[in-house]
Amino acid sequence: CLPPEALEHSEKPRILVGAATCGRSAGALNVLQTINDELAKRSIDAIVIQVGCVGLCYLEPLVDIIKPGRPRICYGNITPEIVPELIEDYLIKDNPRPDLALGTIGDDSIEGIPRFFDLPMLKPQVRIILRNCGTIDPENINHYIARGGYSGFARVLKMSPGEIIGEIKKSGLRGRGGAGFPTWLKWEFCRKSPGREKYLVCNADEGDPGAFMNRSVLEGDPHAVLEGMLIAAYTIGATHGYIYCRAEYPLALERLNIALAKMKEYGLLGANILGSGFNFDIEIKEGAGAFVCGEETALMASIEGKRGMPRPRPPFPAQSGIWGKPTNINNVETLAAVAAILQKSADWYAQYGTEGSKGTKTFALAGKIKRTGLIEVPLGITLREIVYDIGGGIADDKQFRAVQTGGPSGGCLPAELLDLPVDYEALTQAGSIMGSGGMIVADEDTCIVDFAKFFLTFVQA
Repeated sequence: CLPPEALEHSEKPRILVGAATCGRSAGALNVLQTINDELAKRSIDAIVIQVGCVGLCYLEPLVDIIKPGRPRICYGNITPEIVPELIEDYLIKDNPRPDLALGTIGDDSIEGIPRFFDLPMLKPQVRIILRNCGTIDPENINHYIARGGYSGFARVLKMSPGEIIGEIKKSGLRGRGGAGFPTWLKWEFCRKSPGREKYLVCNADEGDPGAFMNRSVLEGDPHAVLEGMLIAAYTIGATHGYIYCRAEYPLALERLNIALAKMKEYGLLGANILGSGFNFDIEIKEGAGAFVCGEETALMASIEGKRGMPRPRPPFPAQSGIWGKPTNINNVETLAAVAAILQKSADWYAQYGTEGSKGTKTFALAGKIKRTGLIEVPLGITLREIVYDIGGGIADDKQFRAVQTGGPSGGCLPAELLDLPVDYEALTQAGSIMGSGGMIVADEDTCIVDFAKFFLTFVQA
């Protein structure tokens, strides 16, 4: 496996191209092709890697260059026309082009270029779920392992299910897909349900308008989610897992399939995983994009081949889920957090957030905001800090009217609530919910009636 430093230090130049869906929509694949052409033209032996989304969607396409002996430099808004001069100036003439650079990453610095993680959009963030996005090749399992990947799963193989649940309880992790139910309690219910056959489901059916957190994680760091699934399955005693991902996410599905094949090759899936006696396999189920299938009972019906329709509870999935068997359902972000907690510790995770809402949360910033993109912040941060400090304020310097959170099940939070802390209880008391993490900003020109009508039409479509 690669040593961790090999991702940042190499005898050859390394060029990272943000090639997630957001980057591709901005022309990243054309930039990638031009980079390869220019390197070949100049006979430069460099390593070119496609990476996931770092979150700065408004600056796509993003290109990072790591030159031997120099810090990693991130460049934004790169076009095929800029590539030849950037390659010539930096790789040949050693001019790092501060005019094109966003920032440096690493301990060293370059005069005239700020530190990347000191940029206004990034400085307030804490990257746990997004820790590898934009840094590793999501199709290379060795990159994930080099950054501590699967060490959390190796750790749990030496623990009892009760000890694992205790660690998750101590971390304070709550479900990141909706109401924020304590993850440990959900696992405990399923673990204690009678029966030898149990199922684990990763809910990747991200349906809220403006939400793209799950897609970005699956495209940029699929193994983090898969490691979380291994840990959850081992804990509850599941032998089969499903990833329910909408067909509209072709790149996420492609990278998941590659990741699953590599896991089998490395002995991380199938029978007797790593000689532990633990048997577990994962199957991908593609959803047709129905919004209702994000609801867990409708999702289970869809997996069974039925029409995706919610059913009354009880019985809860932990009692009677897929084909009547005990089933545990967690979303993408929850499972990625599980992997991080077991790689580090519960205390490490619990240092972030508030007393009742521990850890971090990813949000997709969209709408009338200057810096659109994907962010990850400690829970308890205020809406004002998200909209103005991270998001840069309202586009075209117009007045803020509201921010919509929680998708169609959520609500609109007006200007007088800008100092509201973003946590589960505060949002609920204000008449909204955390939801999966979509945040749509409305300005002075936005008609809130039309806004509400859109969401009503959306859920009826």
